[in-house]
Amino acid sequence: MDQQTRTEVEAAAFRRLVAHLDKRKDVQNIDLMDLAGFCRNCLSRWYMEAANEKGVELDKNTAREIIYGMPYSEWKERYQTSR
Repeated sequence: MDQQTRTEVEAAAFRRLVAHLDKRKDVQNIDLMDLAGFCRNCLSRWYMEAANEKGVELDKNTAREIIYGMPYSEWKERYQTSR
């Protein structure tokens, strides 16, 4: 597989992961952390760091909005449960 194809495949897999997490709003970040060792916040931080490494300025809130599909505060209000 050439590098361009690999990048495209990885990007498609990433988009599918984000879409899957979006469909599973019932799964809390703490559950993801307990089971997988990462959560939506980790994913948004990795996204921000990758953008910054490429010279694209992206802050934490914007990265979270990309991953959550809405402002993080709104997602927490709608979907985060207290344990």
